[in-house]
Amino acid sequence: MKILIPIAFLLIIGSLFSGLFFVMKDKGKSNRAVYALTFRVGFSVLLFLILIISYKLGWIHPHDVGQ
Repeated sequence: MKILIPIAFLLIIGSLFSGLFFVMKDKGKSNRAVYALTFRVGFSVLLFLILIISYKLGWIHPHDVGQ
């Protein structure tokens, strides 16, 4: 689980920068930026679901910060 979450964050950030690159390069003439940003949203939702399922299954636990 410690490896999966950082990989998911890297995929999300990579897809975000890929969308930015395609917006700047294509200037609205292709749909590559839309696809890249769609993948980013998909990766974000997937990461959120993985975190919820991991918490429910007891694989990850919150810790008491500040108490």
